[in-house]
Amino acid sequence: MADAATVFAAMFGTGKDLSVAQECARAVLILFDGLLAVRIVGRRIFGKWSALDIVVSIVIGSNLSRALTGSAPLLGTLAATTLFLLLHWLLAHCAARFPAMSRLLEGRAITIYREGVHRDARLRHSVSQADLDEALRQSGLTSVTDAREVTLEPSGKITVLKR
Repeated sequence: MADAATVFAAMFGTGKDLSVAQECARAVLILFDGLLAVRIVGRRIFGKWSALDIVVSIVIGSNLSRALTGSAPLLGTLAATTLFLLLHWLLAHCAARFPAMSRLLEGRAITIYREGVHRDARLRHSVSQADLDEALRQSGLTSVTDAREVTLEPSGKITVLKR
């Protein structure tokens, strides 16, 4: 009778020489592992798309793609990915509880307009006039003078408060 390691290797393969069936089996395992991990650490894990969210998602995507194709060991990569998700969860909780950690990890909101356009802030943070106009239109405004305040949020979204 074959031991568990042999069965695992036959089902998921080792190295880069994977069959189509082994890649598909890896895809199913990676999908369900990812879903389970996200359910465990919480639904807001990538809800805001802060700098932390973006970096972690890129690293996780890179890790999981390597596991899928056999460029990296499957179990080790899943363990490392799970660790990344747990670290993200821990840092996100710290950011929610400690304002200094939030500023460090997520940044702060930048006022682009309040009683006059803050041109320097808009340009320093690479907000084009087209970006500003789009945010105004999405808020139902046609001119920045109809806004009380326009803010570049830490997530990169531009919010508009009407007068």
